Amino acid sequence: MLASRLSAIVGPRWVKQRAAELAAYDADGLPGYRATPRLAVLPGTREELIAVVRLLAEDGVPFVPRGAGTGLSGGALSSDTVLIGLNRLSSILEIDHVNRVAHVEPGVVNARLSRAAAPFNLLYAPDPSSQTACTIGGNVAENAGGPHCLKYGVTLNHVVALDVVLPNGEMRRLGDPYGEADGYDLLGVFIGSEGCFGIATDVWVKLLPQPQAIRTLLADFSSLDDAARAVSRIVATGIVPAALEMMDNPTIRAVEASIYAAGYPVDAAAILLCEVDGLDAGIADDVATISDCCRDCGARDVRVATSEEERTKLWQGRKKAFGAMGRIAPSLVVQDAVVPRTRLPDILRTIAEISARHRVQVCNVFHAGDGNLHPNIPYDASDADVSARVHLAMKEIMRACIDAGGTITGEHGVGLDKLDYMPSLFDDDSLAMMCAVRQTFDPERRANPGKVVPVKSCREWHGQQRAH
Repeated sequence: MLASRLSAIVGPRWVKQRAAELAAYDADGLPGYRATPRLAVLPGTREELIAVVRLLAEDGVPFVPRGAGTGLSGGALSSDTVLIGLNRLSSILEIDHVNRVAHVEPGVVNARLSRAAAPFNLLYAPDPSSQTACTIGGNVAENAGGPHCLKYGVTLNHVVALDVVLPNGEMRRLGDPYGEADGYDLLGVFIGSEGCFGIATDVWVKLLPQPQAIRTLLADFSSLDDAARAVSRIVATGIVPAALEMMDNPTIRAVEASIYAAGYPVDAAAILLCEVDGLDAGIADDVATISDCCRDCGARDVRVATSEEERTKLWQGRKKAFGAMGRIAPSLVVQDAVVPRTRLPDILRTIAEISARHRVQVCNVFHAGDGNLHPNIPYDASDADVSARVHLAMKEIMRACIDAGGTITGEHGVGLDKLDYMPSLFDDDSLAMMCAVRQTFDPERRANPGKVVPVKSCREWHGQQRAH
């Protein structure tokens, strides 16, 4: 049996087969999709991971890599295939503070890496909202962003090298930990491939010096339109904030009613959370300019955090907003689309109109500085009528974002959730080219089957091969 052969590699304790054990893996951070793995295997070393992948390759068995399961696109779900859990591969192997590079295993939690780098006055910049739980390997798979990607970029901009095990069990080094690799940018191709090209066994990332000064501002507005206009006004000054986030009133009220209450004004139609960092010299001028932009666009008040405790509290409210929405309803649709920043006022009005017409509540919390929207709808999935209206509203919102010149994901990935939207963005030739790239890494299409590219465009593995 496959389970016993895998147990010989990782130990019986780390092969999960019982229904109660597999229930822990039947969803990711997006609760609208459910799928149960055939079994889950949890390697504890790099060598065990490679041996597991090679065994599955020998038997032609498909697999799904999974980190912390915090993804929001159904991308880490395994439907009757083998799930490979990577959370035991959690060692920070080296902090090279001289060259400002960290070497980590894929199961290292994002926030833990920055804590490890802090004694050297360094940090790892990408900070997804789930950073206290999400792992570096998952960030690589999804090319994760976060509030500070406006200035510092996404995961792709901070990974310098990967060791990867391909679906056939072969090992490859992509990139170079201490220099530029020659040839095609296969590192860039692999990052964001959502587990469809293989599994990163080792990750080398850049570490950045901690800024001398950080200032966090909270501006509140009596209209979403004013807040959206302020975003463009701030960026037009030439200042590049480290982060520029927006939250609407339903989101503000959800946060303030939760244990994550941050002191946001509950009567505001919207707030902007803006952070600037850099050298001590000049940061006060940036704060004054941003404050003036907000007030010119109708801000009722602009305040600056006066302590690290206050700054942390403001950011905790923003990063825990998705969790706070659990107080509103038992289910939540979380979307992720990108529009040109200048179209924010228009698209927010369109979202409000769609929300009213379908009689659903949309909570907007998003990376306003780069136009990365997160319209969320809390609802009761047990009510068929409500569920139907929610999904119609989400389809219209995504269509509106595409029509506004945007795209269907900024950081959550395509996974299962956005498969149906891919033909709206890409013609058949483009989808076929994506399949050809995937074919190079995984000719048998066994790695994370059924994700990212629609099956009709990219022939996938279907049906379960039972190995004995």
